[in-house]
Amino acid sequence: MNDPTDAQDVSQARVWLWAARPKTLGAAVAPVLVGTGMALEAGAWHLLSALLALAGAVLIQVGVNYHNDYADYVQGADTQERVGPLRVTQAGLVAPQTMRRATILVFGLAVMAGLYLIARGGWPILAVGVTSIGAAIWYTAGRYSLAALGLADVFVFVFFGPVAVGGTYYVQALSLPTEVLLAGGGPGLLSIGILLVNNVRDVAEDRRAGKRTLVVRFGRRFGVAAYGACLVGALLLAGLLAAGLFGTTPHPWAALPLGLLPLAIGPIRRLSETTAPEQLNPLLGATGRILVLWALLFAVGWNL
Repeated sequence: MNDPTDAQDVSQARVWLWAARPKTLGAAVAPVLVGTGMALEAGAWHLLSALLALAGAVLIQVGVNYHNDYADYVQGADTQERVGPLRVTQAGLVAPQTMRRATILVFGLAVMAGLYLIARGGWPILAVGVTSIGAAIWYTAGRYSLAALGLADVFVFVFFGPVAVGGTYYVQALSLPTEVLLAGGGPGLLSIGILLVNNVRDVAEDRRAGKRTLVVRFGRRFGVAAYGACLVGALLLAGLLAAGLFGTTPHPWAALPLGLLPLAIGPIRRLSETTAPEQLNPLLGATGRILVLWALLFAVGWNL
């Protein structure tokens, strides 16, 4: 069951904060850190562009979460048996139409944040912005949504990985080296890790709701293995980029994220050994912390 907090005892500010799902926002912040760190090393750092890229990324992530809260309620995917973090529409804390209007407002703010970036970066940034918001809406939009079709993992990797890192770098440097897109694989893989925690936890509920996530299709064991592969793969990618094994310039200190391996072992083991869905919720925050730390360490190491 969800948090049984009485709606009358909760402030509206807290309700909207819950709906924004703060533990997932690292997926928006991390790629901006990586892209900005790489732009700084290239001598192309642009403060206003970096700040607006961060604002746009966070707003799109919040918009995705608001829309997911609304869409899952309307489509009947969220029920009283839900064991994940509180969904405010399902809990009766926000009316469905109010959540829908909030989603539109947040995406509108993301567009406003992107206007300067479009003016600076031209049509490539316009294309990134339009496809990002379009894919975010498609993520949970009806029977043929990305989530229902089991394509959410692809969306998360692409848009929270190479697209977000590459877009952040491009609006500052107005160029896009291959190594920047490759570095986007780290945040992309770790963002999939956050999604996999959700999907392993919710596999029974998703199956009843007709969602064909990869965990529903291939089973819990697959989800656990994929989670471990994403975490370890992201750490190894940092080492490969640091060594210049993709034909790029070596940056030895960019291997700093490899030091996160001991921090990653615990969540992998817990996901493997824990069968009670409600006990998996802390892994969302744990994976999000690894994601942000990876981005910070990589960005700092790239500049050393």
